Amino acid sequence: MTDPETTDFIETTRTSYDAIAKDYSAAYPGLPDRPVDLSLIAAFAQLVKANGTAPVADLGSGPGQITAHLNELGVPAFGIDLSPAMVTLAREAHPALRFHRGSMTSLDLPDATLGGILALYSIIHVPDAHLPATFAGFHRVLVPGGHVLLAFQKGEQAGLHLTERFGHEIDLHYYWRPAYAVGDMLAKAGLEVAATLIREPLDEEKWPRAFVLARKPG
Repeated sequence: MTDPETTDFIETTRTSYDAIAKDYSAAYPGLPDRPVDLSLIAAFAQLVKANGTAPVADLGSGPGQITAHLNELGVPAFGIDLSPAMVTLAREAHPALRFHRGSMTSLDLPDATLGGILALYSIIHVPDAHLPATFAGFHRVLVPGGHVLLAFQKGEQAGLHLTERFGHEIDLHYYWRPAYAVGDMLAKAGLEVAATLIREPLDEEKWPRAFVLARKPG
């Protein structure tokens, strides 16, 4: 078992998702059947459109279905993912949309160019020590009045470490956090928390889901 404090978590996350990309995409082929989740994404899209025409970055876009859904909601969106294999699958599934490799911890984007940032279950792979700088990067690339919507498993425990998934050997760390802790870090990065919602587990889910909506002051 690797120590996430002494290893390159970006590299281990990338190689892990490269290994499981095809199986992951097959297991999650479409939008989640979660009305609350989808309603929050729709509200986020409405807020972004009300603030202008700047695009949204879907960070940790995976197979691209959420990026495509945002575009269907009338928001110009593109995907960024650590995994080249995931990017390839997203491009194949959604050839009219833009997907490229990148890390949310060091966004290669100009200042004040995004109308919104969506990160659904992707900050869960970023250790606590790296989140403040990551959120400061979000603040940098958002236009004034731009919004961030985060989703993550809520928990007071550290999370878990997986060495196997879909029959593949991986090295993937997951970090569960209380919603207030994420909200505090967003606030310290200069982002105003607008709403926090906790959804209890559904079906096969084991942990509550937290959603935090924040805004860059305009």
